[in-house]
Amino acid sequence: MIAFVRGTVAQALVDRVVVDLGSVGITVQCTPGTAMSVRHGEQVELMTTMVVREDGWTLYGFADPDERTVFEQVQTVTGIGPRIALALLGTLSPDELRRAVGSGDEAALMKVSGIGRKGAQRLILELADRIGPPTSGLPGERTAFASATAGWQQSVAAGLASLGWSAREADAAVAGIDPVVAAEATAAGDGVDVGRLLKIALRGLDRS
Repeated sequence: MIAFVRGTVAQALVDRVVVDLGSVGITVQCTPGTAMSVRHGEQVELMTTMVVREDGWTLYGFADPDERTVFEQVQTVTGIGPRIALALLGTLSPDELRRAVGSGDEAALMKVSGIGRKGAQRLILELADRIGPPTSGLPGERTAFASATAGWQQSVAAGLASLGWSAREADAAVAGIDPVVAAEATAAGDGVDVGRLLKIALRGLDRS
């Protein structure tokens, strides 16, 4: 197994990063938050896991080992593959997922595109004895990812689209973000926390 990749960012899209290892470029599938936290030309190290199928080998990358561990644990649940596992981590941090499973919070899990009530129930039932308790003490705690894109609105909309929402739904969710939060994000410039904004937009979609 390839445990990590370290190299120069050759390309960063909403759901993947191409890492230049010197003589070869490796495409690594990521959550929008992880993909948007890196910049073209900078050095990066991603924890990775490889999924091997008959139609190809896919490398998935994560900001830290905990995300990788949870990604692998989630796929032990019946009917959950790497795409939905990555969508889970794109919406919930590892500890938010642990809290949702531990408390039986189906609604939190159903915010993830591709997870219905039965899927949420399976996650709670099958992960309860595997995923463990939260490792941090503060609910909602998540690593802040810096966006390398010019506009946070475009980044958040692209992130929603990668999670399965339509362009119209994504645009509406971005437009519905609290004006104060939006103003703060605009003022932050390159330091905007796209991961946080993506979660806020997802909450808006869940209420619609």
